[in-house]
Amino acid sequence: MHVLLLNEYYPPDTSATAKMAALVAETLAKRHKVTVVAGRPSYDPEEYYPFALLRRDVRNGVNVERVGSTAYPRHRMRRRVSNYLTYLALAVPRALAIRPDVVLAMTDPPVAGIAGAFVSRLSGRPLVYNIRDLYPDMAIGGDIVRPSHWVKRWEKMHRKALRRATRVIVLGDDMRARILAKGVAPERVVVVRDGAALPSSLPSPDDPIVREIRCGFPFVVLHAGNLGFYGAWGTLLKAAEMLSHEDAGLVFIGDGANRAALQESALNLANVRFLPFRPVDQVQHVMMAGDVHIVTVRRGLEGVVVPSKLYGILAAGRPVLAVADAQSDAAKIVAESGCGLAADPDDPAAVAAAIRELRGDPERLREMGRRARGVAEKYARVNELQRFVGVVEEAANERNGGGAHLGS
Repeated sequence: MHVLLLNEYYPPDTSATAKMAALVAETLAKRHKVTVVAGRPSYDPEEYYPFALLRRDVRNGVNVERVGSTAYPRHRMRRRVSNYLTYLALAVPRALAIRPDVVLAMTDPPVAGIAGAFVSRLSGRPLVYNIRDLYPDMAIGGDIVRPSHWVKRWEKMHRKALRRATRVIVLGDDMRARILAKGVAPERVVVVRDGAALPSSLPSPDDPIVREIRCGFPFVVLHAGNLGFYGAWGTLLKAAEMLSHEDAGLVFIGDGANRAALQESALNLANVRFLPFRPVDQVQHVMMAGDVHIVTVRRGLEGVVVPSKLYGILAAGRPVLAVADAQSDAAKIVAESGCGLAADPDDPAAVAAAIRELRGDPERLREMGRRARGVAEKYARVNELQRFVGVVEEAANERNGGGAHLGS
């Protein structure tokens, strides 16, 4: 069959969505024809492309068509919105001209699912909607926009897109619960986790890069990833203050909209460090540098964002401290598997107590690491990708009468 994937970001963009879109597209392309309609690279890309109304190339067996959207750096919201709007204005007509067997939409830009539903309706083809982040819930919960008439309109259109979808693929059980609450039939909503590839080897704890990342702290609590709106950052800094004389260091690796404010708040905390993102070939060094890795979702955003970096931590066999509501997907996985601890995202004392508990029992920490690796095997990325492909195939067959319209 012919699968059309709509997502603005695609390599050489370096966003998590771009990387996941490539993994999905390349896995589908092993069995089917896949066309991606993307925009010009603009998310910290490894390569910039000059303007062209339409640029075609083939990447790892995937047909990639890039419309001539603006390609401003993403760090200013108005310019990012320009990228979104110009992408949609050009991508939708191009998608309608392709005539695939099934439309697969992700969530970059935030209204890509609505655009996918529009293409699906006009073309008469089934829609599979892969929700990476739940909008407009995330925009409201992250204080990016305020409740208003146009946000209500956005939500109304989004619910129509959800009902249009033959299948909605979500990242966790908490996100599934939110989608069901919007009135989507349960049989249409499928959980497919991102998972992670299991590393064949890991660097030694004595590796110079690992020691550098540890910043000289005897016990390291590490958060690696985007410092955006979704984390319980204030809780973490207050917990670090409570541990300021207890040989435990909190290391943040990454960037994001809240990094400057966090650094300002932590100026007087000698046990807190901020480091830039490391190169891709040092990801496993980052994993080994943390005695405990933090996954955090601030209260109220459970199921709106699902921190898929959890699976990379588990694959490296590292213990996890989930600073998130007990009903969140991350906290449930950690608690049920015994690969770490969960703590209330509004309770700095509980976070500090969890860190003390983990630091004080090295053997328990090692057992948590062993259990983490076992959980990672359960959610191995290769298996999750095959499940994803199966959902797309099932949707295409269901809406196309068992293959009556499937192409080669």
